[in-house]
Amino acid sequence: MLLARYFLSVGGVLLALLFIADAVAPKVPAAATDSNDLGIDKAVIRIHTDRKWPEPVVFDTNIPTTIVPAQTIKAEAVVPPPAPVADVSAKARVRESFAQFVAPEPKKPEAKPQRKRKIARSRVAPPMIQVAQQPRFGFFNTW
Repeated sequence: MLLARYFLSVGGVLLALLFIADAVAPKVPAAATDSNDLGIDKAVIRIHTDRKWPEPVVFDTNIPTTIVPAQTIKAEAVVPPPAPVADVSAKARVRESFAQFVAPEPKKPEAKPQRKRKIARSRVAPPMIQVAQQPRFGFFNTW
């Protein structure tokens, strides 16, 4: 309630000062107008520029999408598979396929560098200082 009364009084004073300043301050003359301009509606302002912007890009989404056929592989680049030999037994073919197999060399695992361990220091809290409460004085001694 006290705050509302404050704003009401301060607001009233400021409004009164505004009216007093309006009455005391000199009036600013209006801009000089010609008598010919009275019939013109100045609400519409037309601005003309010499800059020509590019034409807008319009995407026509009504045209169906064309599908490009996949590229054909050239017949020259394809190597035909070797013809199976009929007189070689199945075991011999397996043996031949393993003979042509080249095993990759096993990779040795790289040794990871060990990270340096961080040890947290124990922190000791500062000693507590106990102080007796002083009696209040003056205006603050209400209880």
